Amino acid sequence: MIRERILVIGASGQIGVELTLALRKMYGNNNVVASDLREENELLKGTGPYVSLDVMNKEMLHVQVIRQNITQIYLLAAILSATGEKNPNLAWHLNMQSLLNVLDIAREEKIYKVYWPSSIAVFGPTSPKQNCPQQTIIEPTTVYGISKYAGEFWCNYYYQRYQVDVRSLRYPGLISYKSAPGGGTTDYAVEIYHEALEEKQYTCFLKEDTYLPMMYMPDAIRATIELMEAPAANISIRTSYNLSSMSFSPKEIGAAIKNYIPEFTMAYEPDYRQSIADSWPQSIDDSVARNDWGWKHEYDLERMTKDMLENLRK
Repeated sequence: MIRERILVIGASGQIGVELTLALRKMYGNNNVVASDLREENELLKGTGPYVSLDVMNKEMLHVQVIRQNITQIYLLAAILSATGEKNPNLAWHLNMQSLLNVLDIAREEKIYKVYWPSSIAVFGPTSPKQNCPQQTIIEPTTVYGISKYAGEFWCNYYYQRYQVDVRSLRYPGLISYKSAPGGGTTDYAVEIYHEALEEKQYTCFLKEDTYLPMMYMPDAIRATIELMEAPAANISIRTSYNLSSMSFSPKEIGAAIKNYIPEFTMAYEPDYRQSIADSWPQSIDDSVARNDWGWKHEYDLERMTKDMLENLRK
């Protein structure tokens, strides 16, 4: 039995915080090393080892992997869709080079499992809008989507050529009460809960009828760990798995919140993020993930809204 030593890169981000805590629960606090360029997230303090690490510095990353006897790497550092459009060159450079650094080190050090997230941003205006399938036309129009799609093929390449066991999920928009969103087009679905409680109103940067695939963070974390725990023989997709749980519009999430906060009101002022949202599918077919490794979501809009508001009130 391998004694797992896991490195989480980008541990202070929206996914990283909750994933690190979940992995520490499973593998023991000291066996999961959190790292980030930013300072340690408050929720991680005192729960296990933390190192300040720049994933773009390959030598330093390599030293840490050897020093910490790492057996698995979760690479979560990335520049997301809305932020990426403000600085496309930086987004491409960071999103690509960080992955290549990790894959190279994994190959050299025989790291036996790597996790790297992709996104629904790989899909573009020519992809099917409803129940977008695993294999389909993929022509992304954002630098984030382009970098994620290229990254999927690098993952596949390192698996085919060097047998690096890289696994990936195409995350939908992710919603969490624990950590702030990171500059994505679906961030409104996190902000809206905070504003509903504090201001009783919210101005949305997307149109009221913009449907997007979304997921509550507990489901996303569970999906990630279930994928990584699945036997290699069950993994048929070496680019990235479609993943889905719910799709809704700003109008629908507003209505769900009004059930708990009747005085809540919404306004709409669509900005540059509208065109990004319009280029993505409205719903995702994730039947391959369900068949290959038994993925099942637990949260719908109603259950998520109740949980979000309860936890934010605390």
